[in-house]
Amino acid sequence: MSGKIKYTNGPIGKLKVVRDFLPRPEELVFRDEGVKVTLALSKRSVEFFKDEARKHRTQYQRMIRRLLDAYAEHHSRAPARRSRKARAKTARAG
Repeated sequence: MSGKIKYTNGPIGKLKVVRDFLPRPEELVFRDEGVKVTLALSKRSVEFFKDEARKHRTQYQRMIRRLLDAYAEHHSRAPARRSRKARAKTARAG
């Protein structure tokens, strides 16, 4: 790539609009204050995260923390309202 690029005013071809994939600025700030915990994990799980962390050049504890944060965020949202029919079916089963 040592050659110079020559720009022209000609047509540039078919364009495709790409959805904005960058995080919002508020998503870049640090999360809640961390809390130290002692947790016994299976050797298989720890080895999995260590291997993946090596592949992606990151820390395995950070990967586990982000996984738990994503899980907690997903499940802390208000549950979707169920239809009357679904609630009646659950009531009959219980």
